[in-house]
Amino acid sequence: MERQRDADHGHGAAIAIKAVEGKWKVHIMGVVNTGSLRFGEIAEAVDGLSERVLARQLRQLERDGIVVRTVHPEVPPRVEYALTAAGLALAEALGPLAEWGEELRLGLLRSGRDD
Repeated sequence: MERQRDADHGHGAAIAIKAVEGKWKVHIMGVVNTGSLRFGEIAEAVDGLSERVLARQLRQLERDGIVVRTVHPEVPPRVEYALTAAGLALAEALGPLAEWGEELRLGLLRSGRDD
């Protein structure tokens, strides 16, 4: 997300959606929302996500101010990821959307539709 250009020309909802676009960002945020985690811990918690894609998604989330990457000066280096204040606020805002999605999913199951 090109933050300055988006902030100048976008609407709030569009900017928020752009911050979490893609298949994995919301899943990653949900895992990291539990506390500071190392790369391997995140990779284990998100089934089906390759390390390459995880690294790219974490870089994008960090660039957008959603995730902070902390490198601890140890040998070997220890790197942890955590949600920023903006990331925590976004995770909270996604709660009602997740509830709506779950209600829709259950309604589709009850009606026999799975699309």
